[in-house]
Amino acid sequence: MPNILLRVSMLLAPHIAYLGVDTGGTFTDFVLFHQHQVRCHKCPSTPEHPEQAILNGIKELGLSGLIAAGQLMVVHGSTVATNAALEGKGVRTVFISNRGFGDMLTIGRQTRSNLYDLRPPAKVVPVAPDLCLETGGRIGADRRVIEALTEADIAALKRQVQTLKPEAVAINLLFSFIDDRFEKAIAAAMPKGVFVSRSSEVLPEYKEYERGMATWLNAWLGPKVADYLGRLQAALKTTPLSVMQSSGGTTDAANASQRAVNLLLSGPAGGLAAVKHLGDSLQRPRLMSFDMGGTSSDVALINGDIKLTNEGSIGPYPVAVPMVDMHTIGAGGGSLAYIDEGGMLRVGPESAGADPGPACYNKGGLKPTVTDANVVLGRLPASAKLGGSMPLNIDAARRAVGALATQLQLSIEDAAAGILAIADEHMIRALRVISVQRGHDPGEFSLCCFGGAGGLHVCALADALGCPEIIVPNYGGVFSALGMLLAPKERQLSRTINTALASISSDVLVQHFHNLAVTGQTQLHGEGVQDAEITEHPSVDLCYQGQSYTLNLPWQNSVADLEAAFHHAHEQRYGHRLELPVQLINVRQALRAATAMPDLPSLPPRAPSQAEELCPVFIADDFYATPRYLRDELASEQFITGPALISESVATTWLAEGWQAKVDTQGHLLIRRLKRGMTASS
Repeated sequence: MPNILLRVSMLLAPHIAYLGVDTGGTFTDFVLFHQHQVRCHKCPSTPEHPEQAILNGIKELGLSGLIAAGQLMVVHGSTVATNAALEGKGVRTVFISNRGFGDMLTIGRQTRSNLYDLRPPAKVVPVAPDLCLETGGRIGADRRVIEALTEADIAALKRQVQTLKPEAVAINLLFSFIDDRFEKAIAAAMPKGVFVSRSSEVLPEYKEYERGMATWLNAWLGPKVADYLGRLQAALKTTPLSVMQSSGGTTDAANASQRAVNLLLSGPAGGLAAVKHLGDSLQRPRLMSFDMGGTSSDVALINGDIKLTNEGSIGPYPVAVPMVDMHTIGAGGGSLAYIDEGGMLRVGPESAGADPGPACYNKGGLKPTVTDANVVLGRLPASAKLGGSMPLNIDAARRAVGALATQLQLSIEDAAAGILAIADEHMIRALRVISVQRGHDPGEFSLCCFGGAGGLHVCALADALGCPEIIVPNYGGVFSALGMLLAPKERQLSRTINTALASISSDVLVQHFHNLAVTGQTQLHGEGVQDAEITEHPSVDLCYQGQSYTLNLPWQNSVADLEAAFHHAHEQRYGHRLELPVQLINVRQALRAATAMPDLPSLPPRAPSQAEELCPVFIADDFYATPRYLRDELASEQFITGPALISESVATTWLAEGWQAKVDTQGHLLIRRLKRGMTASS
């Protein structure tokens, strides 16, 4: 009840403010919605203590008074779990399984990343052998107890855990998704203060290796995430704090502290939530998203809805919890350019990061980056200030790129153009992975570009892919942070059934959906969400009997309709259907409650703006005077024809020759290639 009253009182407060925060590798982005106005802000990230950058941004935005008055709500995309996993900096964790299965995470699936590599490098062992404990409590696939969990087993586990002194414990017993009593008994026996993760709670699905890996990741990263969110919440006092999950919905900080494995794509998922909202508002159901930040680029495809996957990964580890289906490459504005052993120019994946950053940041960086190349070519002009306040050191950028140009025996401008061409090719390949390689024609999708560096490259990408339209959304430089505010509160629940589809009735299947919904509703009630606000989205994982991989389909009102939909989906995806029985593997239920944030404002009426200045931009073979417009001054329905620069406080768009941008009522740039004979107002 107190949570509900708090939420209602805040929604009724006359000056409630909403703050979206996305912590990136280089910058921490902020979007503040207050009194029907939107403010965007960036400040350098503080990787060692991520909460410090957030507190710095809150101070710079002048929000201390709103925090004191209890009139601020914060939604945060965190990289703490991601960074800890990639850097191998989880906590000391004990892994408990049934007798004979203690090494399941080490054995894995015995797959080879490079089939013909005769000398593959040794794989990282997730859990050291001395931290793998075995016990009783084994359930069979038929629900029979094969080996009971005895009091002696519990006592032995207690002694072993006390001796090993771990910070976390991961419990993964066979078929615990059918019967979780033994996992609960072990969890109850663990010492106080130890972070405990149960597979029957983290991922109640079949495949013991994937379930065990998710459970171990949750335990291994959990204390780090819980400690971080605890520090941040303490600094924010009573301010409500929500966290973006990898599936594109938010949860409260208390739940997020226990579900670290669900936060591994926290930041990028915010961007996709914003893209989905944008597609709905513009009636563009088919979008390819392209998010280019300082360290990496994320690409994804939306064909009506955000696509989730249960076959994601983080570093060398598979992650079977639902997450947005996204492809990430190490190509961002801070990606370093260098010459390899064969004398060839390379770009990325190593990045200059936030400190020292690209040479043009004037923070001591000496190596050339993609951002430096854009500065050299004038696409980031001298008058631009990153984040609205950071001046660019053009001389430092030219020195960094010049050193590379000397080695290549090229002019500085040609070397910079080469850096951009290679970076563009990396991103084009990534976009083809999520479109062409999955049977989608890029020519049928609009390319939605956001992120601080994306607008500088998007015309080249659209040209290469044949996309008919580019959308550079308003607030695109901080789009992931905006997505935090637009994303729904969400719970993703699942359970393995693993039975022939023909053997289960529609009523029984609906009851399974209902049982999952009740669990999710109870959790959302704890965040003050009312039943009337919750929508249910049931789905199932199906395959032909004997197959190992499934297709996820929404519930179709009857088992017969579901089977017909599966045959059609299989044929569409793989080009054929089989005369085999269909197997029902998992039932899923997504519960969502729409954000309470009001609609974003439209552009105020005003006359079309003129170019702020003419900037020298290198085009093809020389520098040409090119108009630079200030995006904040553009009028609704205004047209701009390339070549032109469109600058905002947190990003710059390079409108290449042959492309024309139209400003819509929400301030989004709708960019299309000019046809021969078109004028600036066509």
